[in-house]
Amino acid sequence: MPSYPPTFADHVVAQPARAQFEAFLDEHRGALNGCLDGLTEEQVRRPLVASRTTLLGLVKHATFVEKVWFDEAVTGRSRAEIGIPATSEESFILDDDDTIATVQHAHREACEASRHATSSLGLDDILRGHRRGPLPLRWVYLHVLRELAQHCGHADILREQLVNE
Repeated sequence: MPSYPPTFADHVVAQPARAQFEAFLDEHRGALNGCLDGLTEEQVRRPLVASRTTLLGLVKHATFVEKVWFDEAVTGRSRAEIGIPATSEESFILDDDDTIATVQHAHREACEASRHATSSLGLDDILRGHRRGPLPLRWVYLHVLRELAQHCGHADILREQLVNE
């Protein structure tokens, strides 16, 4: 049987489901944030696909995702009140003042705010503030994990294109 190197989330295999969800979320949050490390500002802004997807844009979008699911959905505040774009597509748009440092910092802050916003909630607690309607925290965790995993895959491919030029 092959041996695999341990991952960040391996230490929670015997822990309750919530600890497992949070470990996997944090592992993917860290991986996506770290996709910018060691690259130049020009590289992380470079469009390599037909869409608006860039490495910097992916991390900026991940900040949007955190705020949609762990601020809007938890508090019921509007996206305008939170200070995020109205649509997911707009969250990939880079401003002139977006840099690796500012986007990574904003993402780390959003992740910390997400952890804080859900710290007193149970997996079966219902979040009522999202446009889809009421959803249990368990579903939101799974949805965000799915989205982060997808974007980590995108980031891996984009980064591979950049470092192998």
